[in-house]
Amino acid sequence: MTVSFDDSGQLLDQVNQALASNTPLRIQGGGSKAFLGREGQGALLDTRAHRGIVTYDPTELVVSVRAGTPLAELEAALDEANQMLPCEPPHLGEGATVGGMIASGLSGPRRPWSGSVRDFVLGSRIITGHGKHLRFGGEVMKNVAGYDLSRLMAGSFGCLGVLTEVSLKVLPRPRLCRSLRIDMPVDLALLKLAEWGQQPVPITAASHDGQALHLRLEGGEGSVNAACDRIGGEALDAAYWADLREQRLGFFNDARALWRLSLPTNTAALALPGDQLIDWAGAQRWLKSDADAETIRAIVSEVGGHATCFTAGAAVSPFQPLAEPLLRYHRQLKAALDPQGIFNPGRLYSEV
Repeated sequence: MTVSFDDSGQLLDQVNQALASNTPLRIQGGGSKAFLGREGQGALLDTRAHRGIVTYDPTELVVSVRAGTPLAELEAALDEANQMLPCEPPHLGEGATVGGMIASGLSGPRRPWSGSVRDFVLGSRIITGHGKHLRFGGEVMKNVAGYDLSRLMAGSFGCLGVLTEVSLKVLPRPRLCRSLRIDMPVDLALLKLAEWGQQPVPITAASHDGQALHLRLEGGEGSVNAACDRIGGEALDAAYWADLREQRLGFFNDARALWRLSLPTNTAALALPGDQLIDWAGAQRWLKSDADAETIRAIVSEVGGHATCFTAGAAVSPFQPLAEPLLRYHRQLKAALDPQGIFNPGRLYSEV
């Protein structure tokens, strides 16, 4: 049974009171991703009371949902209609909300083949740093600031405003899904993934754990079965992908700091201190290491990537430090949308 309640009035009042007293706000839903980034500062603004699916017509492939809605609740409603969130967002905790999904911008194993969270955001309602509750696509802030604010909210960690509602594109579930495990070294696996990426192979997830390549193939029965016959390997329990997405694999059960490495497509294996788990066909790699942030980021930057620390307190700057031109844009964006700097100050970077 779903619960629906519009608490936007209370949220707007709290924002306006914070603006009047110049009090920073720590925006939070279920707190399942509170460990990621710098520690939040300010008075708690809890979005969880503002919840429920506002509109959903499966024939239109669009759902509008309030930010405090449990992510599991939304996924259950989509599953009943044999549909899904194509970006396969991780929960990383039982309390995960739709607002937290957008704010963190994290995507699961399907991301390289389907798109990111940002790609499926169609519209939103946001309480701005000017104390107004605006619907983007209706009351448009573009005339003032020139930004597509709905998509800017994805990955902003609440630094730009309070998301109250979001409209998302959804897709039908694939007709057939099969997963394979193939014993092969990582170098060969990366070469094969690059080769298959140029061919009509229906891969929707690809991971290497240091011993074997794991693949998920989805689509029509004929194309999936033909691809499986061609590739070979042995059947893999489909639960592997949920365990990878939610960081439940044995690899993650390690006291060393966890790093997420984002790399250009078809990057070769990297010599990094620690143990690696490859995801996204090599574009995302998880690293367990005791090495310092400077060492890790220097190696990753050489190939055009960046590194984010997923272990609270293990790095002074959890997110990759920005070059001065990019930092200037971040500051200008923050100033335009949150002129008093009350929304999650310093959550992404100390400078903003």
